[in-house]
Amino acid sequence: MIVSLLIVVFVLSFVLTFVVKKYAEKMSIIDIPNDRSSHTVPTPRGGGLAIVIAWFVGIIFLFFVDLIESNLFYALLGAVPLMIVGIIDDSVDVKPIIRILIQSFSTIWALWFLGGLPEIDLGFYSFSNIYINNILIFFVILWFINLFNFIDGIDGYLASGVLLFSIALFVITNNIILLISAVTVAGFLIWNWHPAKIFMGDVGSTVLGFNFIVLAVYFQNSENISFVIPIILSSVFWFDTTLTLFRRFINKEQLNKAHKKHAYQRLVQAGYSHQKVVVISVILNLIIIGFVSFALFLPKFTLVSFFLVLVILFGVVKIIDNKKSF
Repeated sequence: MIVSLLIVVFVLSFVLTFVVKKYAEKMSIIDIPNDRSSHTVPTPRGGGLAIVIAWFVGIIFLFFVDLIESNLFYALLGAVPLMIVGIIDDSVDVKPIIRILIQSFSTIWALWFLGGLPEIDLGFYSFSNIYINNILIFFVILWFINLFNFIDGIDGYLASGVLLFSIALFVITNNIILLISAVTVAGFLIWNWHPAKIFMGDVGSTVLGFNFIVLAVYFQNSENISFVIPIILSSVFWFDTTLTLFRRFINKEQLNKAHKKHAYQRLVQAGYSHQKVVVISVILNLIIIGFVSFALFLPKFTLVSFFLVLVILFGVVKIIDNKKSF
């Protein structure tokens, strides 16, 4: 049954991506290249809708056959408002304040059904101040929703990362929902691989960011898997985004303006193809998975793994700085 479900969800994602592509072309929902783009050809956007529909089909089936806990299922339904505003935003610009309000609603919805984040397991110590934890996780969820959107700038980059994260977390948790996540992005990735036939758009990237961090909270609460583990796993994405934002703030740049200063974008500007940058990111993520494995094997050294990964990523950024200045 599970194998059949995975095949159906994969095929659904693949076919729906094609359907969305044709619809976007017909309705002129096209991403036109500009001086801040990493692509040169006008390309349909909004393909993430296929990912989201296939994802909901998958988890709804799991819910009806009792293969997903009800609190997790209802928490993940918090992505529906993100999907709706993402569809609108991929067609016409939505004001930032409206996006933040919708994202905040989805975040509170998810935390309500998950029971917040009572504990953060640091390996050697568990931080159990529920008030601080819940304030912290509220902003972390908002950040992940947006950083997955920010990181979706070249062909196959975000989708391949989420595919790898999903497989890694499945190996750790043995939770079938992660295979649903993997096959939904895999069906889309075929169309999004360079040269991309369609882009993901806000509708896909924001929901993927939401799903990832909501699952991280669930695994900490229900399966005693340290919240730090998914954070380490996704560090290529959030480290690049956070450092880039900090540098732009220091340089007194307008933070709400589009740019091409992420590390992966600068590699493209330095002459690397989209495929090569994605392959480099996959190799880097595989190295990080090694540190995740170390943290799982020796939980007391979870934070050690975390900081070692940060040192590696900082070194990678400095190498990229030498190839293409910030």
